[in-house]
Amino acid sequence: MKPFKIVLFVFVFVAAQAQTKKPIVASDLMKIVTTSGVHISPDGNKAVTVVIRKAVKNENEYYYTRQLYLLDLTGKEQPTQLTFGDKNDTQPQWSPDGKQIAFVRADGEKSQVWLLPLSGGEAHVLTKAEFGAGNPRWSPDGKKILFSSSLPVYALDGKVPWVYERPGRTPGDEPNFKNMKADEKKKVTATPDGSLADVRAWLAKNTSESNPRVLNRQNLQGEQNLQPDENFNHLFLISVDGEDKAQQLTSGYQNFNNAEWAPDGKKIICDSKIYSVHPDRERDSDLWTIDVNTKQGNYLLHWDGYSIHHAKFSPDGRSISFLANTTNGRFYSQSIIATATSAGENPVLLTQSLDRDAGEINWSGDSKTIYFVAQTNGTIPLFSIPAKGGAITKIIGNDNGINDFDLHGDRIVYALTETKNPWEIYSYSFKDKSNKQLTRLNEAWVGERQLITPKEFWLTRPDGTKVQYWVMEPIGKKEGVKYPTILNIHGGPSAMWGPGVFSMWHEYQLENSWGYGIVYSNPRGSGGYGDKFKRANFKDWGTSPAGDILASLDEAMKNNSWIDKDQLFVEGGSYAGYMVAWIVGHDNRFKAANAQRGVYDLTTFMGEGNAWRLVPEHFGGYPWDKETKQLLDFNSPLTYVNNINTPLLIIHGDQDLRTGVIQSEMLYKSLKILNKPVEYIRYPKEGHELTRSGNPGRMMDHMLRVIEFFERYAKHPGE
Repeated sequence: MKPFKIVLFVFVFVAAQAQTKKPIVASDLMKIVTTSGVHISPDGNKAVTVVIRKAVKNENEYYYTRQLYLLDLTGKEQPTQLTFGDKNDTQPQWSPDGKQIAFVRADGEKSQVWLLPLSGGEAHVLTKAEFGAGNPRWSPDGKKILFSSSLPVYALDGKVPWVYERPGRTPGDEPNFKNMKADEKKKVTATPDGSLADVRAWLAKNTSESNPRVLNRQNLQGEQNLQPDENFNHLFLISVDGEDKAQQLTSGYQNFNNAEWAPDGKKIICDSKIYSVHPDRERDSDLWTIDVNTKQGNYLLHWDGYSIHHAKFSPDGRSISFLANTTNGRFYSQSIIATATSAGENPVLLTQSLDRDAGEINWSGDSKTIYFVAQTNGTIPLFSIPAKGGAITKIIGNDNGINDFDLHGDRIVYALTETKNPWEIYSYSFKDKSNKQLTRLNEAWVGERQLITPKEFWLTRPDGTKVQYWVMEPIGKKEGVKYPTILNIHGGPSAMWGPGVFSMWHEYQLENSWGYGIVYSNPRGSGGYGDKFKRANFKDWGTSPAGDILASLDEAMKNNSWIDKDQLFVEGGSYAGYMVAWIVGHDNRFKAANAQRGVYDLTTFMGEGNAWRLVPEHFGGYPWDKETKQLLDFNSPLTYVNNINTPLLIIHGDQDLRTGVIQSEMLYKSLKILNKPVEYIRYPKEGHELTRSGNPGRMMDHMLRVIEFFERYAKHPGE
């Protein structure tokens, strides 16, 4: 009897403990802490990272703080906060001697590079770049810091290397008021009543004040505002002692991105391109090197059929690694890790056989192994591959996701998302294959919450396509009782959801706590399942992906008897906003629906959104091509708006230029004209990233408005 009593006691204790835990609530969003930019010290004993928190000053003023923290990898000390206050400190980098940390601090509209001595004393600003500074990288000898700055076109000198697309004008035929000193402006005659030169000067003055904005570029939309002017990313060097003015290493109408030092400190590798056409029309990049002494930039590697970028030297300086994306269908392209000699010779693709989108490359100290992450079947594991090629090995990762990592000696430090905890940092040892938790950013409050673990399923579609999906039960589910269930759809279309993806952690748990089950899947077109699967929605955004999504719901109902087939809801954002509108235009099973930040008419989307290239890339042409126009109309949810009978909540951000707000206005107005049940929400000051990195207050409002809308139509057990 004794063993039975012990088991019974344990059962009662666990049950009682579970009963004391509370469901997730909306304001728990404010408790979620994340990090970015893990970087291990040169001696391997410490790491620095950015800790990101949400804060509120009053009832309506929500914001983020980003502060540096020091992590002790020896296990002797707890994490130590290094910077304080309502700051935005990012991109930390250790000095080679481990005595200082360079980082970027946002101060107003511009960011600068700062230095933090670890021996004591306040952080102090190093750069005073006119247009801001970022991406600091210490020289190997620790005497200088490389940084980048984005220069507006009016701050550049020299001749534009491409054909100027304003017939009858030249880049220098009007005064540059944006870059002109006050005494110089007085010498310019700017009047609407003078000569052509005077009139042009007057017009140029108005343009310099953005009154009006004059646009002559193809990519006129940014994320939240129009972009009349091009910017060009250039590289600078500054001495750590701050005595000398920063030296500009690169110049001209050219971008130099993702710069890294060679181990000998004599040159810098980056990705760049000489533009033979306007930069908006050029989408590929090559690898370049910059000689630090002569400031001479040179091609290192051009690879026909690939756009190559994010290069790094091996620690011994003999090789480089980089990412290669095929130019055949760029929006479908997966990043493949490649290597070449340090002279740019003999490029080889390493991870093609993995058939996954690889990224975040780190070399081992002996230059023999490359480590990387790749989205795979709803998770994000860490992999390794010999630098000379060979078998790919999964190091860590199972039903979770590695968000970023750094490597030193026999240790990997990484940030992890998993169902039981949205975000913590761990240290993994190659020696004994052990994991050690370094932070407890969320552990305390998460430990007091009831969490639902997703259950994984697979189904096979009639054409042989295998689709992975997950089901999450509502909080407090009882046997034999039916529950309302939400079909939640991901965007992209090439995004991937799963237990290893952080973005939906809180929203799923919140909906479960309100008594809803959740079903979500990765339909054809999703990332994480290989090239063929990713390309399987070509010229077919609606029918086949919707079939995968609805099939996952049908299978979920067969496998989970608690799902109430008469209490189904559907929601999603971006491409998933599109998909929600498509589904309710073809299927009337849902009690209510929510379409967020979506695209509903593909022809107008091509002109309205900055993601317009999805149209030619995914449908093989443009609206003025007869066959393509027919495809776009067939695949546009607005075509079927008269079939929508499901109560629909439409949500968009005022400044969302990725999809464009007119998309939501067209859908809403059309449904109103048709006297269909519809409601429209517009968020001020928000772009397309509202639900991921928007204002925390508006993020909570967004989630609760969806739930409140569904609650009008839902019937829960006992009601």
